[in-house]
Amino acid sequence: MTPTLSPSPTVQRRATRSDFPKPTRQRHVRTHQQARRGLDQRLLGHYTDRSGNAREVLARPGAAGSVLVLDRDRVTLEDLRVVAHLAVDEPLENAALVCAAYLRDAATGRHRCRLLNDEDLCCTPFADQPNPHTHTAVPGAEVTVDRRGHRYRLQTIETGMSIPELRWWRTAEDVAAPAGEPVSVREVIAATESYEPVRALTAQALSQHDGVEVSTTVLRCELARVQQSPIVLNRRLREVLLAVVARDELSMSEIAVRCGRIKRDRKGHESGETSWLARRIGLLPEGGRHTPTPWIHSDVLALIARNGLGISPREVEL
Repeated sequence: MTPTLSPSPTVQRRATRSDFPKPTRQRHVRTHQQARRGLDQRLLGHYTDRSGNAREVLARPGAAGSVLVLDRDRVTLEDLRVVAHLAVDEPLENAALVCAAYLRDAATGRHRCRLLNDEDLCCTPFADQPNPHTHTAVPGAEVTVDRRGHRYRLQTIETGMSIPELRWWRTAEDVAAPAGEPVSVREVIAATESYEPVRALTAQALSQHDGVEVSTTVLRCELARVQQSPIVLNRRLREVLLAVVARDELSMSEIAVRCGRIKRDRKGHESGETSWLARRIGLLPEGGRHTPTPWIHSDVLALIARNGLGISPREVEL
């Protein structure tokens, strides 16, 4: 037999503390960020919405180490909506907690989310909060005008309290008319049919007067209601729908039929309920109203976009 030579035995040296790297805060931060980068679309849960569509909730990396919790169609993997945007210093377990609460609300139809946009992918939570040491312009110098020529500006008004109140103020079209009247953030957005610059000016004014002897309670609540409301502007939906009709791709009746809004005449002939569609997109006033509404529920907007026009709701939501 050919002998097999074993390697010479190695003398084992006892490890000392100097053989191990010292833990540092920088090493911990790198590990934390690497863990978040490895969170590539982790599935958190799934459910079926009231329309019978399979949906799923997932977590994916956001900008600067943040985490986006998203709701999307489970079949097409489209129609992404933001459930929550977690800051970099929040534990990863919070994504599962947010998902659990969201699924509980989805079971009762009380869940709320908004469409994902490009800004969500490149911004971080709370990044829009201004630096308190940064000087901002006087909000009263900013004026926005609606289609009827009414002018809107932020200013302090006397309401009988010990301190003045910050509100949006509308000046009548006729310069000879009285000075004007206070209006809500929602009214200004409805009059201009645009969220900006109203939201930005309101947020800027609230930050400037934070801690100053001016009441901002009403204005702050008005802005929060607009941002959290499922009722959204219908202007973009109206523009896209009318463009489709103008190109003879679809008629108003066909779009209404696709949305399940069907009427029958005395002979049993079916056609689309165009008056329903016209009211939803702001062409006709609601019953008992004199002017069309600029608002639409986000669920109805999604129904008209998906079923009626065959496009993603995000393409018709401002």
